Amino acid sequence: MTDTLTGPAPEAHDAVPEFPMPRQSRCPFDPPPALKDLQGQGPLVKVRLWDGSESWLVTRYAEQRAILGDPRVSADIDKPGYPSKAFAEAGEGKLSFIMMDDPEHARLRRMVTGPFAVKKIEALRPAVQRIVDGLIDDMLAGFGPVDLVDVFALPIPSLVICELLGVPYEDHEFFQENTKTMVRTTATPEERSVASREVAGYLAGLLGKRIAEPKDDLLSSIAARITAGELDHEQATQMALLLLIAGHETTANMIALGTLALLQNPDQLALLRETDDPKLVASAVEELLRYLHITHLGRRRAVIEDIEIAGQVIKAGEGVIMVNEIGNRDPEAFSDPDRLDITRDARRHVAFGFGVHQCLGQPLARMELQVVYGTLYKRIPTLKLAASLEDVRFKTDSFIYGVHELPVSW
Repeated sequence: MTDTLTGPAPEAHDAVPEFPMPRQSRCPFDPPPALKDLQGQGPLVKVRLWDGSESWLVTRYAEQRAILGDPRVSADIDKPGYPSKAFAEAGEGKLSFIMMDDPEHARLRRMVTGPFAVKKIEALRPAVQRIVDGLIDDMLAGFGPVDLVDVFALPIPSLVICELLGVPYEDHEFFQENTKTMVRTTATPEERSVASREVAGYLAGLLGKRIAEPKDDLLSSIAARITAGELDHEQATQMALLLLIAGHETTANMIALGTLALLQNPDQLALLRETDDPKLVASAVEELLRYLHITHLGRRRAVIEDIEIAGQVIKAGEGVIMVNEIGNRDPEAFSDPDRLDITRDARRHVAFGFGVHQCLGQPLARMELQVVYGTLYKRIPTLKLAASLEDVRFKTDSFIYGVHELPVSW
């Protein structure tokens, strides 16, 4: 077996199953069958990684939340037992505070929490609504079919995060292409490293400009931390890189994949299209976040003190992997979990993680998705897939799942 992330895997050990790399299941919205099989074996299953090392795969919702909220596990990739550093490193070292522990994690995270507060994000809703309406206007002014990823799903979060950070949108092709390389599992370590350095160098240049001439944007706020001696240039650059990548890549894939899932579930699409209730739109967003699995390969941690969970002792120096797609499909947590139901209460899903490392940008992602899902299908009620589902190319070659293109017409 060859793991394209790192090269040939060692010879197999029959007693320990391999951790399944991302691959499309028979239904592209469902977890790979191998993951479901491992979940059936119990809440904790030892798996073998690409390098021959072993980690605990945490398969059930309750145990995932328990471990993610436990201070005895570490997000630091340099800790003994961390499951596969090759996965964690985007290119050059740690990707800012998401790969650190408190107190340093908390210190750095607090520097950028303010702009992502719920009230601040809600104030952006009218601007995001204008962006969404403008892109739909452009679609309707032309002729179908169009690639929804290219003309709609990718521009929305890219425009928003560029405005928030202070990154010129005219440079979007540059950072989008490099980001794709950074998250592509088929890219070599060297290719990912080059892409990471390209975007980091670009952001370092922008930070330098903000030190000299501050503006009203998040890059200027980060640059002020350099001037104050609270961050060095490398820390500030990695922080900006994290925000830029996370701010557009995941949401863009969620917009396109969520739309495809709704098109394949016309009863749920009809409920969403016909409602004027913002609570149902918000519920649809939470259910789609639960039902779909955008981030692949799981949240990974190193255990720094012995933990007993589900009757099993996980020892210090061992690794644990929490995989969203089976945690959010745990029948003990969600009834009939493989069914898309936008009326269910899915707010307790783990799509954004749990505990101190849960996603900083979740208020922004939620708001953007609410605007998109609450607008697109009303404005274009006849929206339909302009290809067979079998012809849609899914991102089984990426850490972040979605579709490469989504041809639609109306």
